Amino acid sequence: MAVKQRAPAGFIIRNGILDENPTFRLVLGMCPTLAVTTAAINGLGMGAATTFVLTMSNLFISLLRKQIPDNIRIPAFVVVIASFTTIVQLLIKAFVPALDTALGIFIPLIVVNCIVFARAEAFAFKNTARDSTLDGLGMGIGFTLALTILSSVREILGGGTWFGLRVMPAGFQPMSILTQPPGGFLTLGIVLALFNLVEKRYLRKLTAPRNDAGCHTA
Repeated sequence: MAVKQRAPAGFIIRNGILDENPTFRLVLGMCPTLAVTTAAINGLGMGAATTFVLTMSNLFISLLRKQIPDNIRIPAFVVVIASFTTIVQLLIKAFVPALDTALGIFIPLIVVNCIVFARAEAFAFKNTARDSTLDGLGMGIGFTLALTILSSVREILGGGTWFGLRVMPAGFQPMSILTQPPGGFLTLGIVLALFNLVEKRYLRKLTAPRNDAGCHTA
């Protein structure tokens, strides 16, 4: 009988960051992505909170998957995800109250975040605790990077600051539209296009034929 090989840890984490990035590849979790990315600290904080919930809920759902009947798996997912969302919300309220105020309702809405549910259903309920934890961590890191990139662009070009620090010269004229709701759609569209362009060029380079010297040909 063949033994199923484990996927390398690096491959699982890389999958969430690049191959199946929740924002740039799967286009999931658009509500918080567009709403909270007006400042870099908001994007980083939202991403970190979601990463915690993703990682811990994936771990516990995987550990309990053989005890959870298939017909009640969705309510079971809700209970597990809500528990860790409550924990992270209380931690943020206690230690980073300013971030709690800035993120507002979007912290408790992690409970119904489609990224968290998708990984619980598609991965954690079918795989080992080790792989599920790595999957949650990779997806969380990918989501955090995406939010931080988007919020950094909006904060720098829309306000001239980054993480609250002035980074643009005094004469810089902020593009205030980027800090408004339409700016979220514009920034997301541009960054998505750039992400896909870079990916296509990278894949083209990998698949380009090599000459006798081992170099890629044009």
